[in-house]
Amino acid sequence: GEELGNRKCVSSAFMLNSGTDEAAVIEVLAHRTIAQRQSIKEAYKQTVGKDLADDLQGELTGNVEKVVLGLLMIAPMYDAYELRTAIKGSGTEEAALIDILASRTNAEIRAITEAYMKEHGKSLEDDIEADTSGMFKRVLVSLLTAGRDESNSVNETQAVQDAKEIYEAGEACWGTDEVKFLTVLCVRNRNHLLRVFEEYQKISGRDIEDSIKREMSGSLEDVFLAIVKCLRNKPAFFAERLYKSMKGLGTTDSVLIRIMVARAEIDMLDIKTEFFKAYGKTLHSFIHGDSSGDYRKILLELCGE
Repeated sequence: GEELGNRKCVSSAFMLNSGTDEAAVIEVLAHRTIAQRQSIKEAYKQTVGKDLADDLQGELTGNVEKVVLGLLMIAPMYDAYELRTAIKGSGTEEAALIDILASRTNAEIRAITEAYMKEHGKSLEDDIEADTSGMFKRVLVSLLTAGRDESNSVNETQAVQDAKEIYEAGEACWGTDEVKFLTVLCVRNRNHLLRVFEEYQKISGRDIEDSIKREMSGSLEDVFLAIVKCLRNKPAFFAERLYKSMKGLGTTDSVLIRIMVARAEIDMLDIKTEFFKAYGKTLHSFIHGDSSGDYRKILLELCGE
């Protein structure tokens, strides 16, 4: 089985080299798993003596190139690459920092920081600290420590206390003590926080998301909302991000590409289910109506029926 798989990879590699036919590239790469694509890269290097990503970069352009290059990376490399892209250049794409850091597990974040150092010879934390400021920076740095409690235990007394402290730090006073939000939202485990959110609703008569919207603004509001949404239902968070990237005028391709590539093998089925539940249309039909040509073709392959 494996031998045949490798032979297929070699033939795929040759297929990709014979004058770039975009349709062929899409056909080969979009139908493979991340692991198989790594084998294709190896086979290509062995048989052609060149780097597949470099060769394709010379041949492809625009959004198709972005998707294909993303598909050739393993997950932590891709996340590290997206974070680097978000940081370098003029201005920072905060959305990328938020999408990635608010949604990844501890293990994923550790892998990303390693990949970042390996690829860019710099510390991700240093780069983020140099590029962001204030409370937003502190939340990102906290997430980067990958220290969230990942147990399932709920401490009832603590949950009530946490809810009370967030309420007193926000809705109940003038000005908001954001550190309290950080301490609770970036440190506690998921089950515990779901309990905190229930309790918060009881005390304040408001959903925690509404309070965050009322109490905060800008990137800080965005990152806290993302954390809460990911804790509640991660696929629904990504479904909403996809929907917002496509609805209305113009498409935020960076967001669309990042989520389609990064989540293809993780929770795409769940994202599609949540998308349909929330918007009454399939993700497939939305992408179809919003893109065209080879770009549409490769995104739809990643989406699946």
